[in-house]
Amino acid sequence: MEFPLLTIFSLLIFLLVLLVFFRLISISFVKLGVPRSLVGVLLVAILVGSFVNIPLFAVSDETPERLFRSGRMFFRVPPQVTTTIVAVNVGGAVIPFVLSILLLTRAPLVRTAIGVAVVSAVAFAFARAIPGEGIVLNAFIPPVVAAITAMVLAWRRAAPMAYISGVMGTIIGADLLHMQELLDGRGTYLSIGGAGVFDGIFLVGIVAAFLSPASRDEKQVVR
Repeated sequence: MEFPLLTIFSLLIFLLVLLVFFRLISISFVKLGVPRSLVGVLLVAILVGSFVNIPLFAVSDETPERLFRSGRMFFRVPPQVTTTIVAVNVGGAVIPFVLSILLLTRAPLVRTAIGVAVVSAVAFAFARAIPGEGIVLNAFIPPVVAAITAMVLAWRRAAPMAYISGVMGTIIGADLLHMQELLDGRGTYLSIGGAGVFDGIFLVGIVAAFLSPASRDEKQVVR
């Protein structure tokens, strides 16, 4: 009987952690200004959207014909064409981008632009473009940098600024500025906001709300 009891206990712990995590996500999005009734829909849309990529365009690269010699024999290698499809991830780019646009009315525009530039520079420095895999970036770097920058530049409106700069900065610095490296690596698929940076963008909403001093003063607090 020990094994079934252990399995049930582990399942209950997992469900408890899942509920607590959903609660934290709900609180963070409500503090960012998302209506409480839409938080669940938004969370499901982001999670489901992380598996959906919308193709934008394709880039083809042709390797010219070449000859090589092996002993006394010459061999001809015909031209090869490699096509890379560039797509945008719904959960990691499209939805966060739309939410960032909606939050612009609550953030100081000039200081937010500076925040985007700071996060872009940091994300570009720490992100690594790995051909065949995509962009690899530590998930905690964008949200922490965005929150610290927002607290310094916009103490009273740090939460929306942190979210916007975290999302925009990650997409620009990690994905767009490293795109050419992936294209040069002749990969077959490149997703903006995909698996390599999705975790960082997802965490931006939580960290932006809970690390920003302004978020503690928000009137819309989940009780």
